[in-house]
Amino acid sequence: MVNVRRSSLDLSGQWRIQHYEVGERQAMDVAAATLDDRFWIGAAVPGDVHGALIERGIIDPIYFGHNDAKSRWIEQKEWWYRTTFNLDLDTSIEEHFELVFEGLDTFATIYVNGHEAGKTANMLMSHTLDVTRLVRSGWNSIAVRFDPLHLHHNDKETFDWSSYTKERPWLRKAAMNFGWDWGPRIVTVGIWGAVRLERSTIAKLQHVYARTKSLSKEQAQVQVTADVQSVLSFRSRQTRKQADVITCDIRLLDQHGEVVACAVTLPVEQGKADVTLDVVHPRLWWTHDLGDPYLYTLEITLYADDITLDRYCQPYGIRMIELALHNGQGEGRFAFILNGVKIYAKGANWIPADQLIGTIPNSRYRELVELSVEGHMNMLRVWAGGIYEKDVFYDECDRQGVLVWQDFAFANALFPDFNRDFMHNVQQEIENNILRLRNRASLAMWCGNNEIDWLYDMKTASGDITSPFYGEHIYHELIPETLERLDPSRPYWPSSPYGSHDGQDANDPDTGDRHNWQVWHGSVYPRKQGEIPVLDYSIEGVTFKNYKKDHALFSSEFGMHASANRYTLEKNMPAGQFYWGSPEMAYRNKDTNHQKGILLMEGYTGIPRNIEEYMNFSMLTQAEGLRYGIEHFRRINDRNSGALVWQLNDSWPGTSWSMIDYELLPKASFYYAKTFFHPVLLSLEHEPEHPLALWVVNDTLEEIRGQLRLNVYDLHGERFHSSLHEVKVPAQSSIRITSVEEAEVLGNKLAEEVMVELQSEGFPAPINRYFLRDPKEVVLPQSQLSVHVNEEQQSVTVTASGAIARMVKLELPLSRTRFSDNYFDLIPGESRTVTLRHPEMQALPLTELRVYAMNSNKA
Repeated sequence: MVNVRRSSLDLSGQWRIQHYEVGERQAMDVAAATLDDRFWIGAAVPGDVHGALIERGIIDPIYFGHNDAKSRWIEQKEWWYRTTFNLDLDTSIEEHFELVFEGLDTFATIYVNGHEAGKTANMLMSHTLDVTRLVRSGWNSIAVRFDPLHLHHNDKETFDWSSYTKERPWLRKAAMNFGWDWGPRIVTVGIWGAVRLERSTIAKLQHVYARTKSLSKEQAQVQVTADVQSVLSFRSRQTRKQADVITCDIRLLDQHGEVVACAVTLPVEQGKADVTLDVVHPRLWWTHDLGDPYLYTLEITLYADDITLDRYCQPYGIRMIELALHNGQGEGRFAFILNGVKIYAKGANWIPADQLIGTIPNSRYRELVELSVEGHMNMLRVWAGGIYEKDVFYDECDRQGVLVWQDFAFANALFPDFNRDFMHNVQQEIENNILRLRNRASLAMWCGNNEIDWLYDMKTASGDITSPFYGEHIYHELIPETLERLDPSRPYWPSSPYGSHDGQDANDPDTGDRHNWQVWHGSVYPRKQGEIPVLDYSIEGVTFKNYKKDHALFSSEFGMHASANRYTLEKNMPAGQFYWGSPEMAYRNKDTNHQKGILLMEGYTGIPRNIEEYMNFSMLTQAEGLRYGIEHFRRINDRNSGALVWQLNDSWPGTSWSMIDYELLPKASFYYAKTFFHPVLLSLEHEPEHPLALWVVNDTLEEIRGQLRLNVYDLHGERFHSSLHEVKVPAQSSIRITSVEEAEVLGNKLAEEVMVELQSEGFPAPINRYFLRDPKEVVLPQSQLSVHVNEEQQSVTVTASGAIARMVKLELPLSRTRFSDNYFDLIPGESRTVTLRHPEMQALPLTELRVYAMNSNKA
């Protein structure tokens, strides 16, 4: 058999870049194949201009101090990229060549050997150009010109509403590039995705679509459709003596490489080959908390007579996903059903992992998804103001068993759906990303936009918007029609939040999903459609205690700020600026009203007096606040089916809602998540001077039996109350085990003088500890910590004495450090051994370790 398979030449790597003023040089002169570019700047592809200039020392690191403001000139220039490559053409056959860019940011003109091959106007999709007649044997050149954005929006209509900037609605570019309430304005430019030259002959596999049609323990049916494109010219097709017989083999292989289902010599008719594979005793893809995210390998080989033309080989998970909007009694629900099992979605919202999207290493994606799994998260929502993420993100979610809620890239603005050219651009973007992502086992749902339907009503009611709902056609017609054609296998939801009844607005807790911004932003609810929105900037208006009033069916956004870790802040701030209230600290906070965080802390911990207290108070407030809300949502899991925190990660070293800061150092809330997102949760429901309700939440597929022990300690660690309660909790349910009067628990102690502990016996669950009053009311005695470092095992053992140690914190001045535990409480006499590791370092600098608690000296 002759092999003339489709091949690919990787053109990523080192290119050269240069900038000009607009109109300074003739484009064809700079694009000329023979241009002398020896004195241009070296730049990595994938990457971007900012990253290249930082690497070469031409601009200062943009996250340090105010350096991002010093780099604004970059977005005003015309930027050029150039590279060369060698090619050996085979003149004995007709070959087809396509130049593929996985990411161009944003208005690019591509030249091959001095000839203009095409233009692009969309950062959020890949671009493919037919360059068959432009490439030649031997040496070739590619040049790419990027226009400054202002050339493409200065003469465009502006709309009533576009959050953070009026320029972006006409630009298909990551919205967060223009600044958001957690990140700065850094308008990137460049080749942010991989580049390759693909060569093929006769025909190629254009698209593959695989979807699970049915499944049971005995058998699954996987339907596979291969779209095949002829790459022969019309003239060649007319002059060939006989037509090639195009066939393909479709195989599903297990992880040992054994074929479990196949169809061979499948005829390709009218550009398609379609087959249903029967898989006996299939191994299903599950989220990591419910089972094994098993991945088969789908392999498709395309033939023309005895010539191998092309091959597709990708992991594939057998699973079915549904979105249930009602339960068996007809009541409203918003629940994901995976392989027939209703799951409780636990996780967070994902923003781009760096402001400089092109520079993000694959390792950063891998580590963030690993941390999500470590924090017992089973779903990540890819937020609409970033990008449709890189393949490596979905690779990791597939592999590690994390579901993905995928927004389309429309966030917080009106968009010109009345404009033909804009809509054609959007149509290409939507199709491109559906075709790229639809085979992903992890992809659970498509969502049309972020907050647009909801905020359009609010801003219209307040008078901020007087125009029609521009963009509505995209989310309610264009996207669902395209999905029906290209991916009917998974649910679609028009917006987030979305759903209303009885005149409520789109953030109705009784329908669809909900964003809770009563907490932090002070939004006043309930609210009817058309009512003027009200904000309550008071301690009572922003407090996280408002979570308990929220009985949402699915909580897809909620959260509050916390400081980044000390190392992350100190690394990125000029000397002398690391103090509470400094201009640099204020610059780290991009939220619209800094008073909200002060009010939240004032009501809970008290107002911080210095940077140490700010880091501690904000982290404790975020951690305890998220625990308060998520434990409430999980206790009502007969109604609420998901809690996605805003937000998982950061795109720069600032103060934000993230649980993991920019240096990939988790905040206190992440370590709390190991308990409040654990599949088995011991939960205390309590308000001052009310009974203590003891709950057990069971997300597993097995019934739980055992005992729940309630321990109560004074602040010096003396246990003065202990009781044992029988536990029997069915699978995937929550039960209030018992209720105990506060006075019975306290005895002769004051409520602000005790700590409560819930402990399981006979079934595995993490211990959960609570104080019965807010931190500002609890006067903690001084605690002493002793620390033992084991360098050989890279571990640290911390022991408390004298008093309960509140929020014991381990700090190492090193990014990406993993602590097995951190930000925990210790009872006197109790020891905790924490292991440390790093993705790339065998031995960590433990001599630089600092350990202390809120009520102890550094040890």
